[in-house]
Amino acid sequence: MASDPVSYEIPKTFKAAVYDNPGHISTKVEELPVPEPGPGQVLVRLTHSGVCRSDLSVMTCGWVALPFPVPKGQIGGHEGVGIVQKLGPGSDVGTVKLGDRVGIKWAAAMCGTCMPCRNGFDGHCTQFKVSGYFTPGTFAQFALAPANYVTPIPESLESADAAPMLCAGLTSYSALRKCGAKSGDWVVVSGAGGGLGHLAVQIAARGMGYRVIGLDAGSKEALVKDCGAEHFLDITKYTTEALAEETKKLTDGLGATSVIVCAGVNAAYAQALGMLQFAGTMVCVGIPDGQRKEIGNAFPQHLVGSQKRIVGSSIGSQREAIEVLELAARAVVKTHYKIDKLENLTEIFKDMKDNKMEGRVVLDLR
Repeated sequence: MASDPVSYEIPKTFKAAVYDNPGHISTKVEELPVPEPGPGQVLVRLTHSGVCRSDLSVMTCGWVALPFPVPKGQIGGHEGVGIVQKLGPGSDVGTVKLGDRVGIKWAAAMCGTCMPCRNGFDGHCTQFKVSGYFTPGTFAQFALAPANYVTPIPESLESADAAPMLCAGLTSYSALRKCGAKSGDWVVVSGAGGGLGHLAVQIAARGMGYRVIGLDAGSKEALVKDCGAEHFLDITKYTTEALAEETKKLTDGLGATSVIVCAGVNAAYAQALGMLQFAGTMVCVGIPDGQRKEIGNAFPQHLVGSQKRIVGSSIGSQREAIEVLELAARAVVKTHYKIDKLENLTEIFKDMKDNKMEGRVVLDLR
């Protein structure tokens, strides 16, 4: 990590990928003026950024729950890692200094005083801003961030390895902390070969001592088992009922303690409850695109009689981000990713839309 220099030579302009045709898969690399950090802000020279499926949904306006369509010219991205190169007024009194390597997450800022912040849910601050949605994101060589909310990156962790931890790793870790399982319990990860799912498998199996069953298309089996899953079920070969029966066979007839639904498809939610044991917990993580639908098979009579729980989980707190980065630094979890260029972002999103990707893509912004 860099030492604490007096100043950096900062260029007048920088490259960034913007959404040039919101509602469609289309990005354009533009040259933009480097912004000046305001009070309490830092200017970060980004070296790497992960590419998340949430970016795809924001760009294509796929989430109908979002209050507004993303504006034309929006810089996307929310998994950025870089070096603090300039401090705004008042930002030199905290823990961040020039030369620090930091991360920028989905939740770009927090107030620290609202009810969620006071209760450890700062990622859901009532006044928070979203990187890549009405706030310039991390598909860029420079970005502004609040000095009090950038995430420190462990010295031993490579920046490319750290980037996906800031959303995919954080989201998976936070979801697993809510699942109610104990070491030795069976946990199912739906969408286990995806960007979130393959990290959830590793964290569950290697970081928390859970026994993991991974669900995904058959082409993802090798990746999922390499990540630590004891069993893999190809979802294309089972009906919802057969999937539940097979899960029970693998878990001594009981079912799983928890199902973590990382797959952003409605069918995955309809499958989940049947795989749970008595008093099991389904954790909702993946957000389906398109019109909102109720969770299939979530009948009150069934939930009451079986004492099953449905829990929502998205992103995570600053504390959880620091914890999952430490797991990555200790090599408990490692993202399966490929490095690509900013100029190829549109093609990356097309592959993501067509489910051709295993794991993650990280952009080298240097």
